[in-house]
Amino acid sequence: MSKIIVFGASGQLGQCLKQVAAEMDITDIAFPNETEGNILNPEALQALFAKHQPKYVINCAAYTAVDKAEEELDLARKINKTGVENIAALCRQFDAALVQISTDFVFEGNSPHPLVETDPANPISVYGLTKLEGEQIIADYTEKYFILRTSWLYSEHGNNFVKTMLKLGNDRDELKIIADQIGSPTYAIDLASAVLQLIESGSNAYGLYHYSNEGVTSWYDFAQGIFDISKTDVKTYPIRTSEYPTKATRPAYSVMDKAKIKKTFGIEIPYWRHSLERCIQALQNQ
Repeated sequence: MSKIIVFGASGQLGQCLKQVAAEMDITDIAFPNETEGNILNPEALQALFAKHQPKYVINCAAYTAVDKAEEELDLARKINKTGVENIAALCRQFDAALVQISTDFVFEGNSPHPLVETDPANPISVYGLTKLEGEQIIADYTEKYFILRTSWLYSEHGNNFVKTMLKLGNDRDELKIIADQIGSPTYAIDLASAVLQLIESGSNAYGLYHYSNEGVTSWYDFAQGIFDISKTDVKTYPIRTSEYPTKATRPAYSVMDKAKIKKTFGIEIPYWRHSLERCIQALQNQ
């Protein structure tokens, strides 16, 4: 038996949760593999829940290929909505609280102020739409849930913007990077820590929360920070989104207000650049 089950254990956030759980000496936590923890297989899920009798379930499993999702609506919806529905139904059956990881992509991105949890969601991509559908289906099954929307996730694990920029910065002399999309990077280690602090608090302040690192930046300035901290010598040029068309439209402004999660759980959130320094140090130590 384990108090906590993590779905999507092999992904970026799943690996960070494994690392932080070890650092916090949390041992009653299960990280099933993709077969045992297949969120689209209700029978396998039923067996897993029966085996562990969890009090908490963290769902990091998701379809996250933002551009590809535009051509794979059915698959994205299956994973991001139906998979969540399968987990939520079992959370109700076993009286477990669900921690669902969601995204800033549920927003249109035209807000003039940092987004609070009560601001209307209006996704402009298939990925954002299916993640919002996943959020909405949870309340049909259980009241015991925490939905955490996050943004611009990166770490030393998996594939992400930081690792991509470090590779490109070493391979090329110059790079053009989008400067008119504004948001807040999130170090997945910090998010993992917040999720486990929330669980360890035993709080029943269920609901929707926003979590990213503190501060606001553009992709261009984020990249410049990566190169400055890592001492990577590459020339960068800011460009507009219109100069780099993609299949999926991204929110132009998706900065989220974190006041609710900080006040409710007493969580301290690091400034994005300080967390970036920690991540790059960890990568350089590998």
